[in-house]
Amino acid sequence: MQIDSLSDAYHYQVIGRALREIDSAGQSALSLDDLAQRLKMSPAHFQRTFSAWVGVSPKRYQQYLTLDHAKRLLAERFTLLDTAHETGLSGTGRLHDLFLRWEAMSPGAYAAAGEGLDVSYGWFQSPFGEALAMGTERGLCGLAFAEECGREAAFADMTGRWPAARFTERPETLRPWVEAAFAQKGEARLLMIGAPFQIKVWEALLQIPSGQVTTYSELARVTGHPTAQRAVGTAVGRNPVSFLIPCHRALRKSGGLGGYHWGLPVKRAMLAWEAARAEEAA
Repeated sequence: MQIDSLSDAYHYQVIGRALREIDSAGQSALSLDDLAQRLKMSPAHFQRTFSAWVGVSPKRYQQYLTLDHAKRLLAERFTLLDTAHETGLSGTGRLHDLFLRWEAMSPGAYAAAGEGLDVSYGWFQSPFGEALAMGTERGLCGLAFAEECGREAAFADMTGRWPAARFTERPETLRPWVEAAFAQKGEARLLMIGAPFQIKVWEALLQIPSGQVTTYSELARVTGHPTAQRAVGTAVGRNPVSFLIPCHRALRKSGGLGGYHWGLPVKRAMLAWEAARAEEAA
C-alpha cells in the first residue's frame, strides 16, 4: 500500500489518532488488536495503513518512543555536524527523497517585523496532527503543529513572529510544498526569517540527516559559540519551520529529549517516525 500525497486526508487522521493513542499510553505498549479496536478498524487494515505511513509495525514503532531509544540514537546515530557538512548533508542536499532549497531574509527585513510581507497560510493534516503552514512566493516560512497547543495558540504564535506582515488564508498556494514535506518527495522551498544568530543555528540543524541526532552543545560548537548553549537552545526553540528545519533532532547530552516548542509528544513522534523510515530504507 503506497500513499503519495496529502490528498488522502483520512489516512493522515487515522495515523494521527493512532500516534496519540500510543503516546497517551506512556510506557504501556498497546497491542495491535487494542489499537485497531480504538480506531474502529480491523487489525489487518490498521496494520497495513499504519505500516504504509510509518514504515514499520505499530509494535516496532512503540519501541522507538521510549527514552531508551533516544539514548540509543545519541550513542549510535550521533552526527558530527562539521562532518555532515563536508559530505554534503546540508540544507542544499537531499533530506530523504525531499530536495530542500532555502534562502534567508536579510537582517534588515527581519528587523522590520515582516512589514510589506504578504504571507499565505493554511491548515493541513500531517502524520503529527494538524499543521499550520505559512509561506510567501519565495517558500515556506512557517510550519507549526497544533496537536498539543490548539489552533488558536499555534496561529497566534506564528503570526506574532512577524506582526507587521499581511496574512491571508490561501492553502492551495502552499499545498505543493506541504505535500512534498510530508510525503518526503518532490521539492520544498524555505524562506528562513530570523535574526542572524538564529539563522546560523537553523543552518546547523539542516545538516543533521534524518534518522540521526545531535546535541545542543554540538550545535553551539559548530556555530562558533561553544559556551552559548542556552542561547542556542533558545534559537532552536524559535525555529519557525518545524520538522523541515529539524529542531526535533537536538537532544541533551544525557540522551533526554529536552524541550520542544510544539510539545514533547510531537517530538517523540517525529523521532520515532524518522527512525522507522531509516530502518525501512536500510
